Amino acid sequence: MISERRRLAGWRGAVSAPIGRQGRRRLRAVLVPWYIVTVIEIERAQTGVRMEKRILKVLKGLAEIHDITLGDLLEGIVLHAFEGKAPFGPESLRKIAELKKIYELDLDASASHQFVERKPTRKRAAR
Repeated sequence: MISERRRLAGWRGAVSAPIGRQGRRRLRAVLVPWYIVTVIEIERAQTGVRMEKRILKVLKGLAEIHDITLGDLLEGIVLHAFEGKAPFGPESLRKIAELKKIYELDLDASASHQFVERKPTRKRAAR
């Protein structure tokens, strides 16, 4: 009976489901693992950062995919960069590549210090 429970569980303590009458499985209990989360209080500041339009679209799309805010995504990227760690895994990199195609972002890291902002074109008032 114990070995049957462990086999069903996939890992120790996940599910207690012994074999019942006529080979039917009855669920007795589900044990939920407890997660210990460290909470760090911070103070955020509103910022008016200007950024290349297509890069911003890719970042917003990635934040939406991960169901986090753009600010949370940027904080995570920066904290990883400060430690010399890669902020994205293989799956996120695939999604970034898809978003770059969608938003026609053809820039790479070598372009980062070569940007020159276009002067905005004035719209003429309708007469």
